Amino acid sequence: MNITVVGAGHGGTTIAADLKKKGHAITLLKTSKGLHNEHFEYIVKNQGKVTILDGSEETSVNLDLVTTDVELAISGAEIIIMYIQTNFHEEVIKRIIPFMNEDQIVLLEPGYLSTAYFLKHEKEKSFTIAEAQSSPIDCRIIEPGKVKVLFKNVRNPVAVFTDKDEKTIQEKLNALQYNFVYLTSIIEAALHNPNLIVHTIGGIMSIPRIEHTEGDYWMYKEVFTPHVWNLVESLDNEKMNVLEKIGAERLSYVEACRFRNSVDLTVDAIEAFRTYAENSSPEGPFVADSRFITEDVPEGLVLLESLGRMLNVETPTCTGLINTASAALNKDFRENARTVELLGRENLERIIGYSIAVV
Repeated sequence: MNITVVGAGHGGTTIAADLKKKGHAITLLKTSKGLHNEHFEYIVKNQGKVTILDGSEETSVNLDLVTTDVELAISGAEIIIMYIQTNFHEEVIKRIIPFMNEDQIVLLEPGYLSTAYFLKHEKEKSFTIAEAQSSPIDCRIIEPGKVKVLFKNVRNPVAVFTDKDEKTIQEKLNALQYNFVYLTSIIEAALHNPNLIVHTIGGIMSIPRIEHTEGDYWMYKEVFTPHVWNLVESLDNEKMNVLEKIGAERLSYVEACRFRNSVDLTVDAIEAFRTYAENSSPEGPFVADSRFITEDVPEGLVLLESLGRMLNVETPTCTGLINTASAALNKDFRENARTVELLGRENLERIIGYSIAVV
């Protein structure tokens, strides 16, 4: 298939190279100059060459097209995979919509309900949007043009929003060979994004340690002490209360983690998380104002708080974490953040399949 990956960072580059290894025609689109410029320039100058280090195996591929031209990258794609920080989803979605057609599939890795942005900014065309809980591959750029695979999910839950034949859509997505498991609701995929829980709590509670060690730090191995884990369970309970209110299943963070990560689903769920944290998680964050906070607080926690307010579900832990992050980094993370109002109430009603009463 002709696949365009939007975003030339850690995940976008790795997925683009992985799909090229599988035989697909791959375009890599960079949409900004904010990050990974040296890495991108290396790939351009070396005819699309990307090297993947996966355990002891090192493989190089050449992507078919590496570009910053949005029209060129989008118009001919069968599947468009978005791998950019969710802070910039609306801006990029507005840029790609004019060049999209109704036969394309967009896969958001992950989404935080960005499906709503397609409905908000395109009233005539009917797009197929899939939102994933998390990336199929944990990975990092280790030098320009070279990426390292840290971990591969065993299962990858995803939800599809479409008026097309869903079986046909699933067949096309399954051709990516990422062991997709299909959820019934986009909001399940959005709120089971693990970054909503572990990035936010982990990032906020890590600030003194990061600053004390001057960035010599490994959050997943250090921060989730018993009392910090109490915060995880409290926030997770608020998330499940929101899911339950819209008719979705209560599923804890660790149970969702086990489902994605573990072949054996009988293992203890907390132990499944600990195994990932100790053996497969990435280092860092290395600075206090990492994207664990600057992305996942306004895009994840503020979204959860806003949904809770709309549904009359109390979210005091969520609210407290937003307030703490805002005070610590001297920034109002609710300003221009992802809320029901920004996404559009009517769009969420369509996505969730639930009639939300006006508060």
